Parts: sequence; C-alpha cells; structure tokens
Amino acid sequence: MFTYEQKSFLVYLFFFFTYLLLVNQASGQQTTPVRGQVVDKASGEPLPGATVSWEGQAQQGTITDENGNFILPMRETSGTLLIRFLGYQSITRDLSEKNKIEALVFYLSPEEWTLEEVVVSERKSDDNVASTEMGKNIISGQELKRIPALFGEVDLLRGIQLLPGVTTAGEGSTGLFVRGGSADQNLIQIDGAPIYNPSHFFGFFSVFNPDALSDVALYKGTIPAEFGGRVSSLVDISLEEGNTSKIKGEGGIGSISSRLTVDGPLFSDNSSFIISGRRTYADLFLTFSPNEDIRDNQLYFYDLSGKFMWRDGQQNKFTLSSYYGSDFLGLRGQFGLGWKNWVNSFTWDRRINDRNYLDVSAYYSRYQYLISFSDEENGFDWSNHFAESGMKTTWTYIPKENSELKAGMHGQLYHFAPVDLQGSLESGIEPLDSHPRTGLQFNLFLSGKTEVSDRVSLEAGLRWGNYQQIGNGVNYLYDNDDPQGSEQVIDTLEYRLGERMQAYQGWEPRFSARYRIASGTSLKAGFNRNYQYIQVASNSSAGLPIDRWVPAGRYILPIRGDQVSAGLFQNLMDDQWEVSLEGYYRDFRNIVDLKQGANVLFTDNIETEILTGNGWSYGMEFLLRKSSGNTTGWLSYTWSRVFRKIQGINQGLPYPPRFDRPHDLSLVVSHQLNERLSFSGTFIYTTGIAVTLPVGSYEVDSQRVPLYSEQRNGDRFPDYHRLDLSVTLKNKDKGRWWQGSWNFSVYNVYGRKNPFSYEFTTIYNNDIGFEPGPNEEASSARPGAVMTYLFSVLPSVTYNFKF
Repeated sequence: MFTYEQKSFLVYLFFFFTYLLLVNQASGQQTTPVRGQVVDKASGEPLPGATVSWEGQAQQGTITDENGNFILPMRETSGTLLIRFLGYQSITRDLSEKNKIEALVFYLSPEEWTLEEVVVSERKSDDNVASTEMGKNIISGQELKRIPALFGEVDLLRGIQLLPGVTTAGEGSTGLFVRGGSADQNLIQIDGAPIYNPSHFFGFFSVFNPDALSDVALYKGTIPAEFGGRVSSLVDISLEEGNTSKIKGEGGIGSISSRLTVDGPLFSDNSSFIISGRRTYADLFLTFSPNEDIRDNQLYFYDLSGKFMWRDGQQNKFTLSSYYGSDFLGLRGQFGLGWKNWVNSFTWDRRINDRNYLDVSAYYSRYQYLISFSDEENGFDWSNHFAESGMKTTWTYIPKENSELKAGMHGQLYHFAPVDLQGSLESGIEPLDSHPRTGLQFNLFLSGKTEVSDRVSLEAGLRWGNYQQIGNGVNYLYDNDDPQGSEQVIDTLEYRLGERMQAYQGWEPRFSARYRIASGTSLKAGFNRNYQYIQVASNSSAGLPIDRWVPAGRYILPIRGDQVSAGLFQNLMDDQWEVSLEGYYRDFRNIVDLKQGANVLFTDNIETEILTGNGWSYGMEFLLRKSSGNTTGWLSYTWSRVFRKIQGINQGLPYPPRFDRPHDLSLVVSHQLNERLSFSGTFIYTTGIAVTLPVGSYEVDSQRVPLYSEQRNGDRFPDYHRLDLSVTLKNKDKGRWWQGSWNFSVYNVYGRKNPFSYEFTTIYNNDIGFEPGPNEEASSARPGAVMTYLFSVLPSVTYNFKF
C-alpha cells in the first residue's frame, strides 16, 4: 500500500500533467511543426547541435538533439529551411505545405579543408549564457586527446581534474573530489550504467579508453532531477556509436599500453557497431629481467568495450553497451591484488510523435576484488563483490519551443555479497562469518523548464526516493542501541529473503533560474538537494580497489547534501570566449569517517568501526574558456574550503579532510600551427593536501616511534605544481587509407619533486639510504622525515593511427 506521502506525490503528478495538457490545448498553437533529422552524408551518423531555421529568421531557429532530430514551428506560407553545422557545408531546402508534414532527412557534407577538425557538440555557441544550467562542463573526446598525457595515456578523469571545482588527493590519483565531496559521492556512469571503481593501475589511469568516448558531461551544480543517488556530482559518459557507412578503425601504440578501436555498419545502414580494446604490456617486459625477483612479478590491466546500435525507421533506436576491465598485481607469487569491472546497459529511444519521446533503459554493473597472501603461518585469500541492477523510464514532452517537461521512474537493486575469507591450511585463520546486504530503491522524478520571457528562464525538478534494506540478512543489537558506545553484540535479528529491515525516504527538490542582463551576459542561481543511500567506509580519501561499500541500514543513515549556488556568465567576441564566476555553499549530513585504527575489511560489524557527523564546503570558481579557432583551451581557478565535524574525531571540533585544497589553478592551451603540427600544454598549481604530522617521538624497545596529537589534518604537504607539454606531428598521408601521427609528451617538464608521502624514521650517518649492520656501524643517528615522490621529468612517445 502507498503511504500518505506517496499518494500525495502521485496526486501531484496527475494534476501537474493535466494542467500542462490543458494549457497546451488552450494556447491555440496546435499546428503541426516541421520535423526532421540532420545526418552526416558520408557516415550516416546524426549531427547533434546543428542549427535549423527559416531563411531570414536565423535568431528564431532551433538545434538538433543528440540523435540529430529537430522540431521547428511551421510558417503560414511556404518557405526555405537553412541547415548549418560547424565544419560542414550549409544547405537550404524549399518546403511546400505538403512536405512540411513529412519526416525529412537532411544530409550535410563536411567541408574538405576541415575534414579532420570536425568536433560534434550538443551545445549551442551561447549555451553558457542562455541555458539555466550551472556548474556543468563538457569535454569532448577530441579535447581530451590534445591534453598532455602521463606515459602517453590520454585519460578522461585526469582531464576532468583540470576543471574548476574539482581537486585530487595527490600525485598518481584519478579520484575526483568535487566541491567538497569525497570520491564515493560522485555518480560516474557509462551510457546510464554506474561504475564503482573508475581507475586502473591504483588510480594512475581511468578505465575509459578515449577512442571509444563520444563526450563527457560533468554536473557539479544543479543536477537534473532524472539523476540521483550521489550528493556531490554526476559524470555522464557517452560511448561513441559506430558509423553506418564503412569499416573504420583507430588506435595507438604507447609507452606502456596499446589500444585499438574498430567500428562500422553491422547489418545495414540502420545498424552499427564499435569495439574497443586496450592492454598494458609492462608485465611482458618483466619476463626478460635477469633478476628472478622481478621476473616473477605480475602487473597489468586491460579493458574491452563495445556498443551496438539499431534503428527501426525514424521512431525507434536501440543500443546495447558493454564494458569489461581487469587489473592485477602479483609479487613473486606471494602477494596478489586484483579487481574487475563489468558494466552493461540497454536503451530504447522512441519518438512517439512530434512532442512526445520515451526513453527506456536497463543496466547491470558488477565490481569484484580480491587479496591473496601466500604464507604457511599467516596466508589467506580474501574476496568480495557487489552489484547494482536498475531500470529507468523517462517520458519527455515538449509543449512548445523552449519548453520541456520530463517525468519518469527509476528502480535500483543493490547487492553486497558476504566477505569470503579463507585462511591457508596451517595459518589458523578462521573463515569470516559475514552476511550479505541488499538494498532496494524506487525513485519518481518530474522536471520542467521554460522561457518565461526573453530575459528570464526557469528550470525546476522534484525527485522522490524510497530506499529499503531487505533480507536476507541480520541486524546486530548493542547496549542502548549504540554500536559506538559498546561494541559487544547482545543479540542478533535475522531477516528472511525480501523482508524489510530498514526504510528511508526523501524528497529532492532542484531549482535554477537564469536572468539575461544583455545578449551575452546572464545571472544564474540554483538550489539542489540529493540523497545518497550507499557510501564507502575507508580511511583512504584517494579511493582504493578494496574500499568497503556499505548501504544505509539500522545504524548507518543516508547522506543528505544541499547546495546553493549563484554565478555570472558572459560570452565575448561572437561567443568565441566563455567567462564565468560561480559561488557555492554545500551542506552534508550523516557522512561517515573511521575511528582511529579501524578495521573494516575483516569484520561484519562495520557500524562499530565508523563515526557519523556532518560537513560543509564553500568556494568560488572562475573559468575562462576558448573552444574555437587555432588556439583553444581554458584557465580555471578555484578558491574553496572543506570541513567535517564528527564526534570522536579531532576532539569534536571541525577539521579539514585530506582533499581540502584552498587554491587550485589549471591552465590548458592547445595550438594548431598548421595541418600537420600542433602543440599543447598544461600547468597545475594547488595547495598541498591536509595531513597529520607527528609532534614528537618516543622510544619503544630501542625503536623510535612518531607521536601524533589528537588534532586531525592540521598540517599540509608543500604546494603542488607541474608543467606538461606535448607535440603532435601528423604524417604526410593525405588521401591514403592509413593515417598516422606521432605524439611526444613530457610530464613534469621542470622536474618538480611533488611529495607523495613522508616516512618518519631514524636517519643514520646523515644518509637516508644507510642501514647499520654487523659490518657497518652507525656513527650518528637522528630522527628525520624522508620524502617519497613518484615522478620527475617523464618523457613518452605514442604512435596513433586511423584507417
């Protein structure tokens, strides 16, 4: 049965839809509009972002959606359509009253002199000013490939880290910390399916092959109501669709890995495929080492992705996407650590009529990881996995131009498997008696946007989520129902399969408004609330492959995040330059942190190892961006602060988490010198990460041990800065079936030694590498700090090709 709140929400939906339909009927504008699709003449691929207007009325036109479709109000008399797209030859089409009611397809041919420089974008040139969206950034696959790369590996998440409002935990990490949120508070999804560990190589690289990506959108401000489940940000990634005309391919051979992508028509010009693979070969070189200790090690990652598309006329489009990735580190057969991602999604897009669209999607995402330690006395195998399945339906209604209504539902099932811990035969380690955890979540959402006037535009949304932890499973009982006060279990409640163990619900309103001051300037403001029902219990802010995800339950409450933001947006020089200044304040409730010395891997009583509290963050973000011309790039600067307040940590006083970095500056520049030669560079400067350094030391059994105060993260590493440069040289291959290019990159050009970690130890003979032994006596000894850094100057070369 529905609760009172659920019934109220359904009644609200019914009256809202009825109102919109009545208003639409009364408007007297039920004339049939002109509808059609704009596609690439050579490949048959749709062109999102193309401009369609009546000749002589360019300012009153429209743009094509992600499938190349458009709807344009009909003129009373016959007229001429003008279709334009950057890098393509513009065309005109005379329409009569008869063919205005037909579905039309317009084929655009690329301009020969820009054939290799075409960038398909879903955004209008003035979208930064005209839309109600705040805190949204889009990076295309072409932009990513121009950014200098570590080891020659172009990386999606490393590119996002260069945007304002996004920080990292330090060198060698792809973890994202957006506007004060931790890494697990970002919803990262591939074609609508979430991915739980988006990194390879312990965070040095992301799992996304750049050749297989269409574009990526980062939402850190007003997240649309159709998305939920995380309180910090949304990273929406779209895989590329294959072309429908002929078989094509591209790839690269880099310093540590190679990649290959092939796409083309599947059965006809109504279907296509794209398959992409990548693998490192660092482990292959290890086998040639004369050192047996090195030769027996294993270190590799690989991934494989594919997407299949089929169109049934102009009304139905079906896509199936899949991704699989694996990492493994093995040391001399004694220690092993591995993790795997498997993500699948299916979507059905249907155009019901000129004003109504239906999108249906289903997905399955699974993540598993293991630790293996070979030792007769202390050996063990520890493994775990969890999965999320979901189905989502979205209905889109366009009552008139510049207005849109969306409504839908989203169901999710989380399953966290019990920990599998097996000790070796003689180790004496007992198997861990743990239980599964299952969460069921149901969401309804409704959103709408409209142009109130030439100056004012509004967008509002409402999302309602109902979450239940269900059996089979157990709830442990403690004295005074407080697992932090007493860790002793006094009783256990067992639940059957599907039986409700705990339930939460929450309303998530979203609102944003835009006021256009002038044609190229606007003010925006917004509010966003999100609930998160699963989170990570970890003492590593950077994110590790073995992080323990836990669902909300009897003792762990869902996180609630509220954000208010406002900004000034301006475009200059015919929309070639974008300038924005945004400010925000974000409030977090019910976030968790670990007790000192907590153990979350080898226990089923996770609630006894964590503490719960609140947090807040605030900041200002500046962005100057140029997206057209021979020279492109952006300059971003962020000033921000992040704090947590949790009883039992830092004496109950506010403290900054590790990723609190008040100053963050990034400069990205790319310049096309001529048809064959291009340059790019990035410069990064950030405040050092917050850490807890020892205040003294003491001796135990003739060993000096650091002494730490109760204050958490009261110190900082030195400031971080780095310059990267790259040059791309295309071969003279015009007109050939094979096109190649060389990329030369230098990471950390001036050799800055940015600290990765500090070890506090005893230094003998003023030499950090000296170890006293029977034949080598120490003449002096003193306590000291030894800094470890990962990279100095690091050159790399990559050969890229297309065919």
